[in-house]
Amino acid sequence: MTKRTESGVVSGAESVGVDHWLHCYEQMAKIRHFEEHVNQLYMNALMPGLAHLYIGQEAVAVGICEALRRDDYITSTHRGHGHCLAKGAAVDRMFAELLGKEAGYCRGKGGSMHIADPDTGNLGANAIVGGSAGIATGAAFSAKMRGSDQVAVCFFGEGALGQGIMYEVMNMASLWKLPVIYVCENNLYNEYTHFTETLAGDIMTRAKGFDLQAESIEGQDVQVVYETAKRLVARARKGEGPSFLECQTYRYFGHHVGDINREYYRSKKEEQEWKSSHDPLIILENRLLKEEDVEKSTLDKILKDVEAEVEAGVVFAKDTPYPDEREVTEDVYA
Repeated sequence: MTKRTESGVVSGAESVGVDHWLHCYEQMAKIRHFEEHVNQLYMNALMPGLAHLYIGQEAVAVGICEALRRDDYITSTHRGHGHCLAKGAAVDRMFAELLGKEAGYCRGKGGSMHIADPDTGNLGANAIVGGSAGIATGAAFSAKMRGSDQVAVCFFGEGALGQGIMYEVMNMASLWKLPVIYVCENNLYNEYTHFTETLAGDIMTRAKGFDLQAESIEGQDVQVVYETAKRLVARARKGEGPSFLECQTYRYFGHHVGDINREYYRSKKEEQEWKSSHDPLIILENRLLKEEDVEKSTLDKILKDVEAEVEAGVVFAKDTPYPDEREVTEDVYA
C-alpha cells in the first residue's frame, strides 16, 4: 500500500518524491501522444504495414521500466512502442523506424513490431506471440553467469500463455534462479477473443506451479506497478530467483490500427467504462492534484512539451531519407 508523508514523498522499498511521479506522468503522456500520432500516420497512409497501439496500458510499461537500470534488459511484443519509449528510446528515431527511414533504430528494416535499442537494454520487440520469452531468459542467464547483477524483464500478453515456450523458460528460470521477471499484460483479449475462452484454469496457479514468485496487481495505477516492480527487481538482483507479475490492464483501441468495428467481440460500454474509470493518466493526475498539491498548470505544461516533442519527431521522420537501396541485403540473416 502506498503511504505518503507530510513532505509528499511515497514510502516503500525506496522512497521517491513528487518529481518522480511527474516524470512518470510525462512518460505515460509521451506514450499516449506517440501512439495517437502513429494511428494518424496509418490513417493518412504514410506508414507501411500495421501497428498495435499501446494506448490504455501506459502504466505497465512506465511502472516497470522506471524500476530498472539503463543496463537492465527488456524484451517486448508486437504491441511494443510503449515498452521501447519507457526504457528510454527517442520518439524521432522511433517514428523514423515506423516509416522505414534510415535514421530509425533498425535503419527502417524492423518497422513497428521489431524495434530494438540495445543502448537502453531493449533487446527487441517480437511479432511472434511469446517469441521473446527465450531471449529474455537467455539474457538473465547471461547476467547470472557474468555476475553483472543485471535483471531481465519479459513483457508478454496473456495470449502468450498458450505458447509452450513460456513454460519451458519459466521451468529453467526457476531451476537456475535466474534474474528474470515475466510481466503478463492481461488486457483481456487475445486479438478478438476474451482470454477466458482460451486459457483454462487460473493464471497465477500456472506460474506458481514452477515455484515462481507470482503476483497479480492493478495495472492501471503506475504507482502500484512501480512499487511492485521495484520490490521484484531488488529480489532478482539479490539472486532470489524469477518472478511472474500479472498486470490487469486494457487496450483502448483494437488489436491493430485496422480493427475499428469491435462490437462483435466487446461493447462500446465496456470500452467507455475503462476509459472513464481506469485511465492510467487520469488516475495519476487526480492523485497529483489532490494529494500532492501539484498545480494543474504544471501538468498542462508537461502535456504541451510532450506534444511538441512528438510532433517534432513526426516531422523529423517524414523529412529524413530512406536507406540506400544497396543496403537491402545488409543485416539480414534469414
